[in-house]
Amino acid sequence: MTTVAILPISDPNGEKSYRAIAGDKHSVGKTAGQALDALTAQLDEIEFSALLVIQSFRPDSFFGTEQQKRLLELMSLWRLARDQGQELPPEQQTELTDLVEAELRAATARTATFLQPEHS
Repeated sequence: MTTVAILPISDPNGEKSYRAIAGDKHSVGKTAGQALDALTAQLDEIEFSALLVIQSFRPDSFFGTEQQKRLLELMSLWRLARDQGQELPPEQQTELTDLVEAELRAATARTATFLQPEHS
């Protein structure tokens, strides 16, 4: 299964939009849904299945403030490198991949919490 990350971004004027990323493919939209729709149009059916996890982008007990801050820093560096036709240094790419996977695990744990009977 391909992992899709949707991140809030701001342009130089401070206007918020969203970037959806899956591997080497990416898209931007005014909403998270627009960014996802544009990205899924680039993926074939084998690459994308319809499991979506929407995160509030606020730190919590599953993915803390420091992790979130570092993820945002690395994503900024990744975008800068990409825009210059370069890649992140291997150690930063590994750290970014690890943080994306940690956020995915956190999202899974968060979802499991909401599926418990007391949340029904």
